[in-house]
Amino acid sequence: MNKSLFGALLASSMVMTAAQAADYSIDTHGAHASIQFKVSHLGYSFVVGRFNSFSGDFSYDASAPQASKVAVKIDTNSLDSNHAERDKHLRSSDFLNTGKFPEASFVSTGVESRADGTLAITGQFTLNGVTKPLMIAANVVGEGQDPWGGYRAGFVGHTEFALKDYGISYDLGPASSKVQLELVVEGVRKQ
Repeated sequence: MNKSLFGALLASSMVMTAAQAADYSIDTHGAHASIQFKVSHLGYSFVVGRFNSFSGDFSYDASAPQASKVAVKIDTNSLDSNHAERDKHLRSSDFLNTGKFPEASFVSTGVESRADGTLAITGQFTLNGVTKPLMIAANVVGEGQDPWGGYRAGFVGHTEFALKDYGISYDLGPASSKVQLELVVEGVRKQ
């Protein structure tokens, strides 16, 4: 097989792979998705909470996960740790600075399928006006038809980042310097 024919076949197979990825909207209306955070409290316990308002889309094809894409926007004012005074402080300029930066976001730049069946989703995470690379380790929960005639796909992902990497310098002690995020995502395939 000559090089130009091989190159054309390879290029067409790559285009076909990318075209097969289905587009999904994250099902926040039905509350089938969540973004939760956890931070150590002095090394003795944890403060846990969530963001009540977010939106996003993703593309996914199980046979070509490398063609997948994810984009999520988070309303940082929707932070909820089940403690009004703490939430007010977390929204202040000491932490999320929601008055100036009311939105956080994640936009993927690549998806890699690992040998153990998990996905490594790399992308750009923006928080408190700072954008840095972030990797989310994700597992496919499942996909298939729903009872209403739609098609759904679900994932759970975990990541961790240092507060100082996003310009948050308020000192809570070394045990509380990092935030863990868990993302539970169920998407409805777009028609």
